Amino acid sequence: MVKKATAKKTDPHTSQDRAVDAMLELAAAMPFEMVGLKDIAQEAGLSLPELAGLFEDKMEILAAYGRRLDQKVMGNVPDIANDMSPRDLLFDLLMDRFEELNNDRAAILSILSGFKFDPKEAIFSLPHLSKSMTWMLEAASVPTGGYKGAARVLGLTGVYLFALRAWQKDESEDLSKTMAALDRALERTERWAQSFGL
Repeated sequence: MVKKATAKKTDPHTSQDRAVDAMLELAAAMPFEMVGLKDIAQEAGLSLPELAGLFEDKMEILAAYGRRLDQKVMGNVPDIANDMSPRDLLFDLLMDRFEELNNDRAAILSILSGFKFDPKEAIFSLPHLSKSMTWMLEAASVPTGGYKGAARVLGLTGVYLFALRAWQKDESEDLSKTMAALDRALERTERWAQSFGL
């Protein structure tokens, strides 16, 4: 009797997605600094060599999570965005990002806490964050080229980090403290940008 080949179950998630999800699940369950690459591979159902073929280190997995956030947030930009001022659109984009972060709150708090134990990881993550802020500016139709664009990216990165500190302590359902901090930081940065002709 000929043995029928069993159909392989197809996973709707890519290996990269599974690795990101595994990192988040582990970070939510234990301190991020204790999460090893071998743990992530095992949780994702990958071999260590397979994970190494996808990412160089944990920071690259974290950067992939950041790109996932960028795609979700930019996909939420409404059709009426053209009628909004860049500042209002940036506010909405960044608040959407914080709402997405809230879905993985336990993991993100663990990751941010882990940065205190390994400051170099926080430093290495800054270029990835700046790239995300570049996408946010572009989504709001704010130019990011040249030295003016670089200054805008730097300014928005500072705004985001300021609001992120508020988000860490904000346990309200509507993230009102985060909204207030973001609004304040955007207003201050907008005044700064106008005074320097940016």
